[in-house]
Amino acid sequence: MSDLTLQFLAGANPVEEQRARWERKRSRTAKELLETEHKYLEQLDLVVTFFVTILKAKGTLKPAVLETIFGPLESIHSANHVLTLHLERGNLGPGLENFCQNLELYGHYAENLEQANKMLKEQLRKKKSFRRFKKLQETRPQFQGRKLEDLLPLPLQRLHQYKHFFRDLLENTSPDSAEYQKLAKAVKSISEVSQHVQDIIHKRENSLQLLRVQKLLKGQKTQVITPGRWYIREGWLLVVPSKGEELKRRMFFLFSDIFIAAKPCHPLHPLNCNKLACQAVYPLHQCVVDKVFGHTQSQGGLLSLSFPHKTLLLMSGDQQDINDWYRSLTAAVRQLKACST
Repeated sequence: MSDLTLQFLAGANPVEEQRARWERKRSRTAKELLETEHKYLEQLDLVVTFFVTILKAKGTLKPAVLETIFGPLESIHSANHVLTLHLERGNLGPGLENFCQNLELYGHYAENLEQANKMLKEQLRKKKSFRRFKKLQETRPQFQGRKLEDLLPLPLQRLHQYKHFFRDLLENTSPDSAEYQKLAKAVKSISEVSQHVQDIIHKRENSLQLLRVQKLLKGQKTQVITPGRWYIREGWLLVVPSKGEELKRRMFFLFSDIFIAAKPCHPLHPLNCNKLACQAVYPLHQCVVDKVFGHTQSQGGLLSLSFPHKTLLLMSGDQQDINDWYRSLTAAVRQLKACST
């Protein structure tokens, strides 16, 4: 006898039971959303009340500097205060619909955050009065040991949480409910803005990686920082020479369009002892990657990288490492060739 038949004989309505399950999950999610929104709003209050408002009144920092450091934080604070009022009254659909009209503030905040951090460091270095003020505010009991730098990224962290909350609410709302369409629009809006913010963060992290590698390489001859270039991975591999010479340990950097081989500078060099000397830059669009061995559960593996005028044989004693390099290289070459066709 099926579960549906048993439910029918017991007098249960499966549709009503499903609605009841949805409602229970939805109520739990709405409650958690409101509780976490209160905590988030309290943290925004700290920045707006003890930093933005007082700094404006005191004139410690110029208006343009304040705008750079805090961006649209006051507007975000206001929008979230309105959202909290809606949530407290149980107006989920209208509350989220109204809030999504202000989501672009989060995008602007993400775009400004890198510049905000730079300006904050610069003002702390230059202005003793601001350093004293910041330290004094952070010692208040409301801050619980948190610093301004800990609070500034909160809107972006909260945006990521919204995406999951909104999706859970939609999944546990009946499609024929009056709020379903409003929640669906809210999920679409939050996903788009969240993706935009993730793209900004990804680009920023990539820029930092390119800059780090550029500084690692001796001199300025090798131009690592180039528009459109993406950092993928790096690591030590053994180069197998074509003639009977000994293996050479080299550092390799894989980017979206090039593969760089480098060796350590002399450890006693007064300026470059911690740097690497670039030995070769290989263009990936002309590369063919083959795994010579490492297909089975053997120790380590060997890769062959063929270029028009050069073939590289790269070896590692770690089979997982060689497999990771093979996947990364083949994916990078495939992606580059796909973009060029």
